[in-house]
This record gives sequence, C-alpha cells and structure tokens, in this order.
Amino acid sequence: VQLQASGGGLVQAGDSLRLSCAVSGLTFSSYSMGWFRQVSGKEREFVAAISRNGVNTAYADPVKGRFTISRDDAKNTVYLQMHSLKPEDTAVYYCGADGPKPGSNRYSRFAYQYDYWGQGTLVTVSS
Repeated sequence: VQLQASGGGLVQAGDSLRLSCAVSGLTFSSYSMGWFRQVSGKEREFVAAISRNGVNTAYADPVKGRFTISRDDAKNTVYLQMHSLKPEDTAVYYCGADGPKPGSNRYSRFAYQYDYWGQGTLVTVSS
C-alpha cells in the first residue's frame, strides 16, 4: 500500500495550495480518507476527512471555511484545497486511509483509527 502526498511548498499568507494524495495497493473506494498535519514537537492533528462515498466531510475548526477535502475514486486520489493560508497552517501534511469499516458515510477525526499513512508534504506559509 502506498499513499503519495504532493503539492506542498512555500507560499505567502493569503495564498492557496492544493494537496494531492495518490493511493495504490488498496481498494480506494472502500476507505474513508483524511488529512492531518504535524508541527515538530507536537502531536499529529486532524485537518479534514471524507467518507468513502464522498458524501460526508468534516473539518477542524481552524480550517473550516478555508479548506476543502474531496476525492476522485477514478484516480484513487484525495485532495485538500487550501485557501487563505495563514502562517499557523505551516506543518507537514499527511494523508491517511481509514478502513474498510462498516458504514459508507463514516469518517474519523482520530489518527489512531487510520490504517495507512503517506509520507507527508511540507507546507510553509510566510507572513
């Protein structure tokens, strides 16, 4: 199983970025997907999640209204569109795959429930 995250980079406050996570080695449509982020010395924190049927999404309060998670099952890829980036969004962003578990509408905000992780992509937002 591989989760390949990409799209990170150095941007200025107020800019936008789109992260992608290409998944292989599992039945993508059977997994809910999530994005988490981590700053050195801190725990990995939830950013966004999407159910395996794409109907339900969830966001952490700090990113609500600025970030959008989506998935393309034809491409086995999950995306995180980020707008109005702030310096506090600076982190390594990880995608995770959760499942397969009962419930096509389920998703998880908890890192321990995710079965597979990508390698992370660094997002740096300068002020």
